[in-house]
Amino acid sequence: MLHFSHSSLIDAPVQVVWEFHTRPDILQLLTPSWQPVEIVRREGGLDVGAISEFRILLGFIPLRWVAVHTECKPLELFTDEQQEGIVESWIHRHQFVNENGKTRLTDTITYSLPGGELAETLLGWWVNSRLEDMFTYRHQVTKRECEKG
Repeated sequence: MLHFSHSSLIDAPVQVVWEFHTRPDILQLLTPSWQPVEIVRREGGLDVGAISEFRILLGFIPLRWVAVHTECKPLELFTDEQQEGIVESWIHRHQFVNENGKTRLTDTITYSLPGGELAETLLGWWVNSRLEDMFTYRHQVTKRECEKG
């Protein structure tokens, strides 16, 4: 199992940051233009059972990625897990913590790559660096949108 975490402090109350994540266009907003990802569908908001489906181009090969929300505690956290996709397993927790009227937003991912330990040893650093790029972008967008006032 590999682990990734990215955290930032957003100068907005938890309510504002949580509600930002409920927007119907949230996946479009948080997906960087440089990622080869197409959003196919999003159903159910942040609630348990919500589904997000993506089409990812791996070179010229289109792959399907389906994530289902397995946990939701309003104004605190929600978790999505891969049901179908390109990795062996993927659990992504989004956590919202009040810090003196601001929000500590933390994304934590636990995942396994196809090919087991050898693949994780050889490729884990690369996957984590791509995740760092993506979540730096996502947190910048969240910060910009939620701090508008």
